[in-house]
Amino acid sequence: MIETLEKIGYKERDNLFGAPYDSRYVPAPPGMHAMAFSSFMADLRRLVEHASRKNAGMPVILVTHSKGGLMAVEFLTRRATSWRKKYVKHLVMVSTGAGGIVVPLQSLAASAYAPTASLARTERSYGTVFAALPSLKVFGDAPLVVTRCKNYSAYDIPEFLAAVGFAGEDIDLYRTRALPVNLGFRAPRVPMTAVYGVGVPTPEQLVYWDGNFSKEPEVVHGDGDGAVNLASVLALDTVVGEDPEQGFFKAVKIVNATHRGIIADEFSLKRVLSEILEANRATYEK
Repeated sequence: MIETLEKIGYKERDNLFGAPYDSRYVPAPPGMHAMAFSSFMADLRRLVEHASRKNAGMPVILVTHSKGGLMAVEFLTRRATSWRKKYVKHLVMVSTGAGGIVVPLQSLAASAYAPTASLARTERSYGTVFAALPSLKVFGDAPLVVTRCKNYSAYDIPEFLAAVGFAGEDIDLYRTRALPVNLGFRAPRVPMTAVYGVGVPTPEQLVYWDGNFSKEPEVVHGDGDGAVNLASVLALDTVVGEDPEQGFFKAVKIVNATHRGIIADEFSLKRVLSEILEANRATYEK
């Protein structure tokens, strides 16, 4: 994507900037301290203000992909309205939903049986391990993990975590830190375009019929981009689109665009680029 933007005139460190974040860490609920996220927010605020100053005080366009969208929304909702209006013109959020995804459930189950020194086991200690779990607001009581003896819905994730070997203190972290952020996803209240892929088989239900989570599950697929479920991106229409304080909101679906391919494959990248350029040209009422 960066190369494509540079081809049409954007220049790195002039009007094109990167905002990296450490994917091991996630936001904490408002009022709860999270050193890594606090540092990220401070760095991003300074970068946005610097980019604006470098371009004659113009507000910036934030472009995100996947987890970056969650970080950006949390950042924006914790900034003052006056700051958002002054510094942020538009958010173009690619491949991010409002309600988590099913894929991490399979990863968590498999990681319990991975070698101790493996990356999969190490990742169980990262804050992000719980960040994208399915939200009960979006997935409700639909069975996401199915066994002969018990089904697990989004309401039953603490029980599922216990079943795949997480200790009580880890489950408490999910309940007190990840879950409130998950449930608290809200409109960024800056003009926003959500771009996402559809038409790609995406895990929607995992069947471990004999209850053995060390085995590969039978995967029931639904619609999405291969990672993000359609239900999660459609929830943006309600969470963002129906927020009376949101203002401009647009959802763009790209058929057959995968989660990673949407910012790499030519046909989908062109559409993402067109939305960025449209945001750049747009004018909004203050």
